[in-house]
Amino acid sequence: MFVTKETQKQVQESKVQESQKQDIPLKESSDSWSIDIIPQTNVFEIPWKDIWKYRDLLRMLVIRDFVAVYKQTILGPLWHFIQPVFQTIIFVILFSRIARLSTDGIPPVLFYLSGLTIWNYFTNCFNNTSNTFIANAGIFGKVYFPRLIMPLSVIISNLVKFGIQFLMLTGFIIYYSLSDQLVFHFTLYTFLIPLLVGMMAFYGLGMGIIVSSLTTKYRDLTVLVGFGVQLMMYMTPVVYPVAQLSGTLKKLIHYNPFTAIVEGFRIALFGAGNIGLQDFLYSGGILVIVLSIGLLLFNQIEKSFMDTV
Repeated sequence: MFVTKETQKQVQESKVQESQKQDIPLKESSDSWSIDIIPQTNVFEIPWKDIWKYRDLLRMLVIRDFVAVYKQTILGPLWHFIQPVFQTIIFVILFSRIARLSTDGIPPVLFYLSGLTIWNYFTNCFNNTSNTFIANAGIFGKVYFPRLIMPLSVIISNLVKFGIQFLMLTGFIIYYSLSDQLVFHFTLYTFLIPLLVGMMAFYGLGMGIIVSSLTTKYRDLTVLVGFGVQLMMYMTPVVYPVAQLSGTLKKLIHYNPFTAIVEGFRIALFGAGNIGLQDFLYSGGILVIVLSIGLLLFNQIEKSFMDTV
């Protein structure tokens, strides 16, 4: 009997249709599951265990953030030294030479460089975390990992940059000490430097993820970030000491939570500043509030931000 190809094809199709009509029970597997996919419904829950499991990814992102910025530049990491030095020179000319502002008995170069070192760390953390969802939407939509790793990698990579600039600041302090223009000695306040840097890091993280969460719906905030950071710098005693102020203006400056950190950083380095314990407690309290709001918003927005970005 001669069978054509078309006849064979029809027979095969009929067999497939008959098999689909039959009810075939699914065999339950006795193997235990290696991964449980559980939806995160509680906005108060922070996936610290997952962050620890993905610590290798965090390390790779830190290296990427640090290397990629200067990969195709001529001077490379030298920009970490050049930028604060030029800013310091401009501030010395404008505020010390022309405006004749006091520097609390600290050499002007050290006064402005110390303020810029701690402030630039906050600025870099805040600016880079404020676009977490928008800048990484392509990655977030393809693979799972704890989303909080992205802003955390920014905080750590900028900490490396801060360390480089702090070494330069230390070099200037040694130079001015050897030339008898500065009397430097270790005090108990000197050991508060890691705490102050940590406070700046968490302020940058908290405020950054708040802005990042809101910009998924309101893109106008990205325009205000750069202007807002510049405005905050002049509302913070970066280019002037608190002792230079008086009256209502001095009271208003103390309401700025960054005042205690910047002034405390100078006290830890030079022993000069006008800040009290209540100012540190106030700054710490505001930090807890900002960081809590930021984490809550971040956990809530990460569930549905792909629908709005």
